[in-house]
Order: sequence, then structure tokens, then C-alpha cells
Amino acid sequence: MTAPPLLDELAHLDDAEVYQQLQAAKNAMARDLLCDPVTLARGLDATYRLRPHLRVISQSLVELERGDYDRLMVFTPSQVGKSSLAGEWFPFWWLCLHGEDRVAVTSYSDDLAMRRGKTIRRYITDYGEEYDLELLAGSAAAQDYDTTAGGGVRSVSIGSGLTGFSVNLLVVDDPHKDRADAESARLREQVHDWWSSAALKRLQPDRNAVVAIQTRWHPDDFSGRRLEEEGRLEEGGRWKVVHLPAIANPSKFGPDPLGRADGDPLPHPKIPTRNRRALLAWWADVKSTSSVRDWHAMAQGDPQPAEGALVSRDLLRMIRDGTTKVEPQKKAVAIDPSGGGRDVAGVIAGFLGDDKRVWITHDVSAAMSSAEWSTAASLLAYETNAAVIYVEWNYGRDMCTLAIRTSWETLQREGRIPEGHLMPLIQPVQAKQGKLLRAEPIAQQMVQDRVRLRGAFTDLENEWATWQPTDPDSPGRIDASCILVYGLIPEANQGAIAHPPLPKAPQPQPGGFGQSRGAASVYGRRIGK
Repeated sequence: MTAPPLLDELAHLDDAEVYQQLQAAKNAMARDLLCDPVTLARGLDATYRLRPHLRVISQSLVELERGDYDRLMVFTPSQVGKSSLAGEWFPFWWLCLHGEDRVAVTSYSDDLAMRRGKTIRRYITDYGEEYDLELLAGSAAAQDYDTTAGGGVRSVSIGSGLTGFSVNLLVVDDPHKDRADAESARLREQVHDWWSSAALKRLQPDRNAVVAIQTRWHPDDFSGRRLEEEGRLEEGGRWKVVHLPAIANPSKFGPDPLGRADGDPLPHPKIPTRNRRALLAWWADVKSTSSVRDWHAMAQGDPQPAEGALVSRDLLRMIRDGTTKVEPQKKAVAIDPSGGGRDVAGVIAGFLGDDKRVWITHDVSAAMSSAEWSTAASLLAYETNAAVIYVEWNYGRDMCTLAIRTSWETLQREGRIPEGHLMPLIQPVQAKQGKLLRAEPIAQQMVQDRVRLRGAFTDLENEWATWQPTDPDSPGRIDASCILVYGLIPEANQGAIAHPPLPKAPQPQPGGFGQSRGAASVYGRRIGK
């Protein structure tokens, strides 16, 4: 049995020379680990779980240290490793490179900031010797400690504790405690004032960098205000933004940092990256157990205003009804086509009940090509036994008709729809020009308790409650639900609503429509006939 090459090489050396060569190899390996924070974490901690999104975040942190930019924001869902990487391993990595620098770790509370500071201190104690990084004797406080090279770490809550402490690296980790904190104008202003009056004034001219990691609770939260005032790097502003939503949506958020397509899941440290099914199931469970606003804030990094332009969330919750017995009189599917597959194609099903209400029962809307949405609509029409498929008169009715007929015939040839099953009537609906004009009358129908939801529809409700007339996005679900109601209640297409106040609850109506769960409010006056 032959000896390993290294031992073979060392066999003729004396003990001192062997030690020197082994020490040199050890030092070379230590230097290799310093190529980026995530490599350092994985090299020093055998339990650290590396995932592709952490590579992306780590590379952005390297670029921050290198000086490619001096401001960085990272938005991901919680529990995917961003805080431990950016708030703990990154400051340790920075100090390994710049032992003389001073690092401030801040958060909404002293406890969270101190937890980060303790972890950094433990890394220095356990691993720092390899990088000539040591704590100064007598400097072992959890909140404030120094290194022998003249650097140090201070961990404090936002709004306190930075006086007299110069800062080269500032980590802002969750500046807002929760939604209530972020939605308080007074508390938001305290955070913004701290940034202007304290944080910025402690940054040093020789080297300074800021990384912010947070849940996007509010459009005017810490990150929202910074982006409003200083802008994104790619738009000529100052802040580099790494936005990694739970479910990729490049059509809304722009190119995904991981190169994911619409609908692709974000990796998770506790789920194998290649197990797409498990990842999708995990994020689907997170979504189903979250409120609409929490899903968009905590998982998608997409804060939604408390009130939208069309209807309130209270109203949408109140018109959910999965228990009332009602006999369908006419079942239908409605389609709002997408523009080339990048926008969401609205595909909604429902029926007109014997109570003269429209009941929305299904939403299979998604970013789809014409072949995909026509197939989805055909299958939905078959599954719900719809008598009619409504398409928008104003936009490509002939193309819609052809696409649906083609998909229906294809599905029959494939055996997914029986040969003898008749295709529903395809009926164009001429809605008002302009998304706001067509949506407002349907909002009025909701207030009048003439539209109900057969359960909770997370994405549909979110569009109704948050879409603004100035938004560039095309609200496919709103349009499809409008087309459905216009088709089933043609009189809803008459008139429009002039500057209505936001509806809070359904109103009782003469002629048999009662209040929904006993609440009512005035929506606005109708104009035109």
C-alpha cells in the first residue's frame, strides 16, 4: 500500500519543516474561504446549508465590499437564510478582511441586534485566529466589543446607541417590528429620522457600506422611503436591490436574480433545491395560511397599501360565502387574454344563481400564452359544465374565439374532453373602454350584494383591493371577473361611478337583496343610464 502523495513529500523533512508546510496549506485554505461570505460560512460550519439564492446574496455582498456600490437591499421571505448570511457571517467576513473597521448591527429591538452581535463575537472567538482577528482583552460585552486591530462591533436598536461610534459597515436588519409598527406613520417617521440624523452621520469617508434586510411591510417603510429618495442602482440611483420573492414573477418585478421564470419557487435551506414539487408545496402552504397582504409583504417583498382604489378588504371578506345554498341558473367562464404570455391572463368561472347574484367559483388565472389560457378556459368550462364562455369584445374577440375552438378540439382529440361534449357558446361582451370605468360598476355590484365569492380567492381579492388606476400592471383577474359579471348581469354595464368613496360593506337593496352579514355602507352615486 503506497503512502498518500503529501505524506510522501513530507517524509524526508524534519518536524519543523513539516509543521511549516502544513501550516502554509492550512493558511491557504483559510484564504480560499475568504472569497465570499457564503463560502466562508460553508467552510467553517459543516451544518450550513448552501442554496442558490444564498450564492446570489453573497455575490452582492462581495460587490458591496469591493466598492461596486455602497448601498444594498435584500428582500426574501423569512427563514431562508438571508439574516444569518447578511447579518452575521457577512460582518464576520468583513472584519476578517478589514480588522480595523467598525461594524454596527441595528434592528427594531436591542434583543435581536444583540443576538446578531453575540453570534459575530462567537465567530471571532472560534475562527478569528485563522484571520488574525481577535477580541481585545477585556472587551467581551455582547453589545459592544473591540478587536485587537482597532475595529469593533456595536449591536443596538434603531434610534439609540450609535452616538460616538464611527461606522464603516452598517447592517440594518428588520427596522420595523411588524405590520402594526410599519403602518404607524409616527413610528415610520422615527425610523426615517434615525437614518437621517444618526445612522448617516456615523458613516466614515474612508470606507462605508450599508446593507438592509427586511420584510417589506409598507410602501413607505425603511426601504420604500430610501428607494423613493435615492432610487435603484439600475435606474441611476444609489441602492442595489436583490429581490428574491417566494414565487418568481419577472413580469411584475423585472428579471429574477436567479433567472427563474414566472411561477418558479425560491429554494429553501431545509428542502433540496431540485425537489421542485416540495418547494412549490411549501410556498403554497405558506400562501394558503397567510392573509393576502401578509403573503405579498412577507413572501413576495411586495408591500400593498391598506386600502385600494376599488373596494376594501373588509368588503371582500364579507362577500365570501361558501355555505349559502343557491341553485345555478347559468354557468359561465370569462377570459381576459394576456399580452404575449407575460401578463396574467384572467380566467374566471362562476354562475348566476336563483338569488339573482353572480357567484365567482373558480380562478385559474396565470401568466399564460394564448394556447395555455385557451386550454385552461376550455378545461374549466368542461369541469364546471359552463353554458357560455365570455370573451372581451374590445380586444381580439376573433383571436379568442379561434384559440378556444382550437384548444377545445385538441382536448377532445387527446381524450381530456369527451368527443360528444358540446363546446359552450362563445359570446363576446362589450365592456367599457378603460379599466377603471369597467371595474367601478362591478365594485358597485359587490356593494349592492349582487356579487359573492364562493370561498377565498387570494390573488383575485388582492387585485381588487390594491389595484390603482395609475398602476402599469394589467389586472387580468379584475378584467375577467368584470367580463363575467357583465355577461351574467348585462345591466351592470350601464353607467359608471363618479369619484366613489371606498366601499366597506354590502348594502341592502330594494327588490329582495338583503344585507350580507348585517353590515352596510354607502358606496357612491351612479351616473348615466
